[in-house]
Amino acid sequence: MAGGLGVAAGGGSADINQLLHNEKWYKNTRLVKLNLWILLLLITSSTNGYDGSMMNGLQTLKQWKDAFNNPSGGMLGLLNCIQTVGALAATPMAPYATDGLGRRIPILFGATVMIVGTIVQTLSKNVGTFIAARFCIGFGLTFAANAAPLLVTELAYPSQRAPLTSMYNSLWYSGAIVAAWTTYGSFRIPSSWAWRLPSVLQGLPSVIQLALMWFCPESPRWLINKGREEQALRTLAYYHARGNEQDPLVQFEFNEIKEAIALDRQVAETVGWTDLFKTPGNRKRMRIIIALAFFSQWSGNGLVSYYLNRVFDTIGITNVAIQNLINGILQIYNMVIAILGGLYCDRIGRRTLFIASNIGMLIFFCMQTICSARYAITGSNAAANAVIAAIFLYYGSYDIAYSPLIVSYTVEILPYQLRAKGFTAFNFAISLSLIFNQYANPIALDKLGWKYYLVYCVWLAFELGFMLLFLVETKGRTLEETAALFDGDDKVAELHARAAADAGLGVK
Repeated sequence: MAGGLGVAAGGGSADINQLLHNEKWYKNTRLVKLNLWILLLLITSSTNGYDGSMMNGLQTLKQWKDAFNNPSGGMLGLLNCIQTVGALAATPMAPYATDGLGRRIPILFGATVMIVGTIVQTLSKNVGTFIAARFCIGFGLTFAANAAPLLVTELAYPSQRAPLTSMYNSLWYSGAIVAAWTTYGSFRIPSSWAWRLPSVLQGLPSVIQLALMWFCPESPRWLINKGREEQALRTLAYYHARGNEQDPLVQFEFNEIKEAIALDRQVAETVGWTDLFKTPGNRKRMRIIIALAFFSQWSGNGLVSYYLNRVFDTIGITNVAIQNLINGILQIYNMVIAILGGLYCDRIGRRTLFIASNIGMLIFFCMQTICSARYAITGSNAAANAVIAAIFLYYGSYDIAYSPLIVSYTVEILPYQLRAKGFTAFNFAISLSLIFNQYANPIALDKLGWKYYLVYCVWLAFELGFMLLFLVETKGRTLEETAALFDGDDKVAELHARAAADAGLGVK
């Protein structure tokens, strides 16, 4: 069992490692069970990843294009971005459901709405119905995606919190992989089931969640905030200490959560949207959060995520089977790199990974642009192959930080009282950036071809400068301490000392 806790004068959480249990997590049946619940939450991201890859694949299918009058330009952009419009419509309501009803209920509601949307999408016989169904899927996804990563980070065992929360966005690619390989196989079906089959499978994660979420534990932080402290303590003890409520780790976690919530309430009894920007610490948080949201979508990745077939067309790769095969391989590659980035985020550090990611993206997107230009000028097969290599190298750079860390970094730097609203602001910014990506990119690609890539080259250089100036390192801290970091070292020290004192642990 764990020993006492020494709290350094500077605040820091390095000594909390003394409280962690040394056994391997897979030998503790309670932690195994907890991580299975977390896996159930992580698949929320799969639905989103599935959608982007599915729409990529459907655009290569003659059966889908014939069914919806061969959409292109603005109509193709609308078919893609309407899911994001649905997400925007739900955005004002999602944080109130997450804060008011708990983390579980919005996930259940979102899963139900997405199942309905998937059914309608699969049965669509005209473009209007297909658009309405995709709006419905986006609407439900917002409720589930607002609550799921918060519940992951608020339930996870302390030493596993950062890697597990980083897995949330990394598993976007698990859905993308299934969609890519489903469309690779289904394009041979000579009927409308070539596109209806991928649509049916989009609802599978939501069906699993609807069946099992009723039994998932609620967030201890939400329970404490609602005055249900005994239930919160039981939850922490059951999963983090084999049911021992007096375990030093459980006592420290329990008291640190209480103190963090109490300190937040000293600042504001009622928390509104303006509180996101009211204090210097909050403005610093939101500057980074909003930037991450836009950078995650405006780094050139939107071209491949939704319009890979158009990119291939510009370099002479028009065979449907080859397009879908490359897409399927790319999604597997993406997920492997993203998972590795998430697993090593505590060892390497968030700031180091983000900066390395931005440097790599800038280099390899410029490489993609140059090679695309050479193909346009010379028609060289070597230039076309180099574009494919550049895409893989670019995504490897993107995946080491942006895929695994944008969600985990966002939720960990927000204090509890602002976490749901701040994460909603993050998702709102992503939705705005996605609408531009999904609607403007096909039009720009049709008009400008490879020259459109130059816009992203300039933007990527700006992103790198921003990250060098403003991104804050957060590794090696508890969830509560990471959130307090932006309010000053004295706030971290006060929180750490009060939690240790409340838990009856030594302070030195």
